[in-house]
Amino acid sequence: MRICMVPKVHGVGGMVSFQAKLAAGLAKRGIQVCHDLDETPYDAVLLTSTTPNLFGLLRQRRRGVRIVQRLDGINWLHRRLHTGPRHFLRAEYGNRLLALLRSRVVTRIVYQSEFVRGWWKAQFGAERVPTVVIHNGVDLSAYTADGPHDRPAKAFRLLVVEGSLQGGYENGLATAVGLAELLNDRLAGQSPLELMVVGRVSTDLQNKSQKVSRVPILWNGSVPGDQIPRLDRSAHLLYSADLNAACPNSVIEAMACGLPVAGFATGALPELVTGDAGRLVPYGGDPWKLEKPDLPALAVAAAEILQDNDRFRQSARRRAEEAFSLDLMVGRYLDALVG
Repeated sequence: MRICMVPKVHGVGGMVSFQAKLAAGLAKRGIQVCHDLDETPYDAVLLTSTTPNLFGLLRQRRRGVRIVQRLDGINWLHRRLHTGPRHFLRAEYGNRLLALLRSRVVTRIVYQSEFVRGWWKAQFGAERVPTVVIHNGVDLSAYTADGPHDRPAKAFRLLVVEGSLQGGYENGLATAVGLAELLNDRLAGQSPLELMVVGRVSTDLQNKSQKVSRVPILWNGSVPGDQIPRLDRSAHLLYSADLNAACPNSVIEAMACGLPVAGFATGALPELVTGDAGRLVPYGGDPWKLEKPDLPALAVAAAEILQDNDRFRQSARRRAEEAFSLDLMVGRYLDALVG
């Protein structure tokens, strides 16, 4: 059996990580992967983003090859923030091209979450092909609660892991700093709190944030994926900073490492963080309009996690084992592709 996964992506980020994990999982089942529509034959195509080879997709569809589209969220921040005309046009073009593929080309759709499925239906109408929701998965033997860590014994560490906290995502950093300050105040007399940020942040934004913050900030920049488990184990709590997230890998990876999650109940987070794997609170305004969030309520919820950290850590790992194993994800994708 052979699967064509297009387009081939490079660098770092969620899509790169997904393609690598799925290809490795398929290889363990004896299934080959290629990344070029001209490398026939293959049994199905998995479209993970837009592709310039539209005619190649149509040609394979006419041959009876199943074309499966994996859909993320819809670009939207450019409509609320001034990110420049070039970025605006690129974001809108991407939305429209994905919508065209969804409505006219593909034969099956995989949504990353129920939230994403509802979002696409609301904006571009109902689908004409079968659909399924498949959450992201993680290698539970690599992302584990047991292993080396540098968790501070005399301080609480709040961790933020995002691909980027710039280019329109600066609000996530500002909210993380505000949460850290409120948490530090609530925990006064117990242990001090520090904020660790993993992801791309410009030097200028780092300096501005550190200048106004009342808590120390540790800047780690972008790190290879194999360093994330140790960083997750080295914190007491993850704050998920991305608003209306489709299915954030950082949240699933954190829970697999026994790191509980705090965040606002937006996007797919209510589907992922359940029970005592963490705490979610109502946003307190309209997140689509980037209104001011209810940080005091989030600080109360986060303090509950820190004050009973061991129990929440065990529940986070248990949640990952129940719902987010890589083997489960690969099996469900395989069913969507050729089942």
